[in-house]
Amino acid sequence: MLELSIAILILLVVLLFVQYRQAARISQMLEQQHRAMLTDLHDSHSKLGDRTLDAVHALQTRLEVLRGEMLAQTLEKLAEQGRADQELIQTAFRNAVQHLAGSVEALEKKVDARLEQISGRVNERLDEGFKKTNETFANVMARLATIDEAQKKIDGLTTNMVSLQDLLGDKRSRGAFGEVQLEALVRNILPQQAFEMQYTLPNGNRADCVLKLPEPTGMVAVDSKFPLENYHRMFEGGDAERAQAARQFKADVKKHVEDISAKYIIHDVTSDGAVMFVPAEAVFAEIHARHPDVVDYAMQRRVWVVSPTTLMAVLNTARAVMKDVETRKQVHIIKDELGKLGREFGRFDERMRKLADHIRQAHDDAKDVQITSEKISKRFTSIERVELDHPAALPDDS
Repeated sequence: MLELSIAILILLVVLLFVQYRQAARISQMLEQQHRAMLTDLHDSHSKLGDRTLDAVHALQTRLEVLRGEMLAQTLEKLAEQGRADQELIQTAFRNAVQHLAGSVEALEKKVDARLEQISGRVNERLDEGFKKTNETFANVMARLATIDEAQKKIDGLTTNMVSLQDLLGDKRSRGAFGEVQLEALVRNILPQQAFEMQYTLPNGNRADCVLKLPEPTGMVAVDSKFPLENYHRMFEGGDAERAQAARQFKADVKKHVEDISAKYIIHDVTSDGAVMFVPAEAVFAEIHARHPDVVDYAMQRRVWVVSPTTLMAVLNTARAVMKDVETRKQVHIIKDELGKLGREFGRFDERMRKLADHIRQAHDDAKDVQITSEKISKRFTSIERVELDHPAALPDDS
């Protein structure tokens, strides 16, 4: 059994040695073949490099030839283009010269026509100027005639002023003048129901005018007084005469104040004061400027001395008071109307908000319609250009 194992082992060793020898021979053969292939590949590369260098040299030569030919052709085309451009420039220059000559000729014709037109207008203006000068001269002559007539009227007015002075010299005439002026002022400012002329009071005295003012003022009597005689004497004669006239003037005014206070202030009937109307601003100014004691006396007797100007202020104040009273009477109606107006404005505001929502929705719908329109326009453009390879889809909700 041992001998058999040794024999098998020897056989295995012999087989391994044989296989090793075969492998060594195969490796040697492969190495020889590899060296041969490397040699062939090197020779092929050497030949290919030589052919490549030849081809490169040939290509460079061809390129140089082509470059020369293209350069010659380019220079020839540039020369032809230069000649064509030169001819085009010359043609354009000739056309421009001709057009400029035509424009200059047309401009000369327009200038000549314009000069003729201006000359005609200048002549027309000169004729109009001469006509206006003649008209102005005629107007001046007419104005001079008007001035002459006005001078005659002024002379007549001077005569009338003298007559007015004579008229005011009579007490009754002065009283009538003051009453007429008072009535004119009152009627121009107050409504008809706010006054009454020549009103007879319960005590039998008749006032020139009463103002029917709201409570607590009530009825206010207005009487016209015109102390003119002693007023004129204060500016005439010597110092003693003027001083005497001033004292008499002061006494006249106080007498008028006492009469008004006694006659036209009635308890529980009229207001606690009355108005003395002086028709002349100069007389009124004299009382307030040079006789303050008379003004104080009138205030103590609850009599207010007024002139046409100050009476207008008093009447305007009375009208404002009456308007305020009437407004206060109607305040509940105004409140009701304001409440109605407030409710109407609330409905208006609600409807305005709804309208704004509708407008906003309409604006959004318009934007959507515009987007869809743009897509449809792009689609039509694509169809016109036959760009149907990838058609753009139009969504239904756009």
